[in-house]
Amino acid sequence: MIDITGTLSKGWMHRTLGVAFDRDYYFDPARRHAIDVRCNEYAAETFGDMSLFYSESNLGRLAWWNKGQVQIGGIQPNMILGMLLGAEFVPADDRDADITPGCLAGVAPDELPAPESLLNHDLVRLFDGKIAGIRNEDTEQYRPIAPFFWDASGRAAIHGVLTSAQKFLGESIFLDLVTEPQKCRHILDWIADAYIVLCRHFSEAAEMPIESIHVGECAACMVGPAMVEEFIVPVTSRIGRAFGPMRFHSCGPSTHLLETLAGIDGLYSLDVGAETSIRKAREVFGPDMVLSIAPLPADMSAESPAPILAWAARVLEENTGGNLGFVYHLEPTYNIETIRALTDFLKQRPDSRNTLRD
Repeated sequence: MIDITGTLSKGWMHRTLGVAFDRDYYFDPARRHAIDVRCNEYAAETFGDMSLFYSESNLGRLAWWNKGQVQIGGIQPNMILGMLLGAEFVPADDRDADITPGCLAGVAPDELPAPESLLNHDLVRLFDGKIAGIRNEDTEQYRPIAPFFWDASGRAAIHGVLTSAQKFLGESIFLDLVTEPQKCRHILDWIADAYIVLCRHFSEAAEMPIESIHVGECAACMVGPAMVEEFIVPVTSRIGRAFGPMRFHSCGPSTHLLETLAGIDGLYSLDVGAETSIRKAREVFGPDMVLSIAPLPADMSAESPAPILAWAARVLEENTGGNLGFVYHLEPTYNIETIRALTDFLKQRPDSRNTLRD
């Protein structure tokens, strides 16, 4: 089957609706719920033919959303973990939030806190209280969506261990992989342990069993196969064994990593950048692997749809009939008519379906 699905960015919503994604948006569930409902009503009214959904980039899914869901926290995974390590939260009215960098800079591996101790942090207790408040208020009308979840499907979402380490330590992590490999293994293992503890905790708090896991290893394409095999595959496999089926995301060109990524335990879905060879992915993973791919930002911004349609035709030819999703995150600089042309092109196919559920 062929899918195309998109998510609306905060930048798009700020420009079109004037929504301000300030600190209260993330920490006041009533305000968050009102804004999320408003954004998705806009999406349904304006882009009903395109199945667009307001969410973090391709994490929440329209097929698993209803107006009764109340997002608690709803902050990107590595930022939550970073705040538990002392980083400051930095919201922005017109784009995604961030945290102050380098929260682990200068911290020795043996100085890292026990992962279970993170559950005593005021931020975790704050989120726990808000989850309990929603559950006790009216469980028939509202349902809390806990931190590390983005819809009611039971799919948890975390950043990959290398991507998180880059956030917490800066670019020096890539040099450290070469010069201090044992130190890096310790840090990456600790990050995985922390995510496992936190996901399990919030799953239980919201009574939302974990059915699968999304791992956003955005930094994977910045290193070679040998480093991925040594540092990413073993610890990511442990996450897969803990939580079951895994959707793994690698930004950018990832053809050189495909054979190595095949070694991840529990991998059932792979999400890659536009320049990744789908032909090679099918050679490595076969026809049954769920693949998704994102167009190039330059093609989505172009006046003419010709480049994006040529790219899509080539991807479809390489796919040879496998289960494939096209995914995008709509930013203010993108040309919606070009993306609409891509949507129409794909939906005219007999093997097309309307929404991506995987």
